[in-house]
Amino acid sequence: MSTTSNRQALIIGASRGLGLVLANELARRGWRVIATTRRSGGELQANAHAWNGQLKVESLEMTSSEQLAALRERLAGCRLDLLFVNAAIDRGDLPIDEVSTDMFTEVMITNALSPLRALEALRGLVAPGGTVAVMSSEQGSISRNSEPGFELYKASKAALNQLMRSYATRHADDGQTKLLIDPGHNQTQLGGPDAPLSPQESIPAVVDVLEAQAGAPGLQFMDRHGEIIPW
Repeated sequence: MSTTSNRQALIIGASRGLGLVLANELARRGWRVIATTRRSGGELQANAHAWNGQLKVESLEMTSSEQLAALRERLAGCRLDLLFVNAAIDRGDLPIDEVSTDMFTEVMITNALSPLRALEALRGLVAPGGTVAVMSSEQGSISRNSEPGFELYKASKAALNQLMRSYATRHADDGQTKLLIDPGHNQTQLGGPDAPLSPQESIPAVVDVLEAQAGAPGLQFMDRHGEIIPW
């Protein structure tokens, strides 16, 4: 593992919301950060200028296998202590019988398939003893699904969690820490303006968990307080 001042992270999906705050929080703690966005410019690029080289921006459409391969090629030779995939969409609170096939496909590709493709494409950059993590949600917990609503989003996060377990099983001997993190209900484009948390409140706690779990074996599904969430 790298020393404190040399730790390096790659954040997939950092143009806004949780990912943007995560990139800034890691930089504030002394990490060198590579952060991806689908579009150039914006707040992430402005932050990169402010961090004077400590935060670098890469272009990526995560749902594109070709772009993932190109990013992997551009980062060849990088050694990461943390690879964090942050990506999710929501298409409203519909019962599953009202969800179109196209909507179902779009959400599942973005929320479940693409994050795992990103991990597979980029995991070789992560140093032994490093961490691969994905932003999940308590709503992906099957055993806690006791309230109605947001059936497609819940299903996509449950699928993400299941795929991550398969990933962890396949790569059980790689020496990397594997985490699914629930940041809580945040005031983001996805979480809505009435959510009880802001990213500025929740993300420092998420980073505390990432740092505390570094080097731990196996896969954990945790909330921002480091508490285990039941599958």
